[in-house]
Amino acid sequence: MKQFKVLLLITPFLLIIGCAPAEQGSNQMDYDQTKKMVVDILKTDEGKSAIEEILADESMKQKLIMDQAIVSKSIQTTLTSDEAIAFWKKTFEDPKFVETFAKSMQAEHEKMIKGLMKDPEYQAMMIDIMKDPELEKRLLETLKSQEYRGYLQTVMSETFESPLYKAKIQDILIKAAEEQQALNSAEKKEEE
Repeated sequence: MKQFKVLLLITPFLLIIGCAPAEQGSNQMDYDQTKKMVVDILKTDEGKSAIEEILADESMKQKLIMDQAIVSKSIQTTLTSDEAIAFWKKTFEDPKFVETFAKSMQAEHEKMIKGLMKDPEYQAMMIDIMKDPELEKRLLETLKSQEYRGYLQTVMSETFESPLYKAKIQDILIKAAEEQQALNSAEKKEEE
């Protein structure tokens, strides 16, 4: 019976000692091994796909959104830098980009103008302006003037420089060249 009591007293101590954490150096080693194992797992294809799935989750995306003030300041700083200005100048020299940009803005401009045309106050102002006899007189004088003719030439030059117009002319010229080339090759085949 005495041995049984001693055994009952010793058992909790043995359990405590057995479940106690190992030495600190061993814990550090376990941490380093665990860290290395996690890094290795993340480098695998499965690890990468797991991260992609996590980042694709909508709730996770919302948590990752940065402070708008920081984003706004970063964009503003980036767009106004010398490198950005040079980039945009170079980009706007490309006729295809300018055509796409102009087309993307065209819908908004049309929407704004159509909105103004439906506005009764704007309509009344335009009608009043057009009915003014002084305006009609000035308009006729202007149309007959040398300055207006110069202005028309400028407008025509600007039209020819317009990215949309350039793109249309470029397409027309390419089609004409292709047709001419097709005609020339057809004539050569007939001669042979």
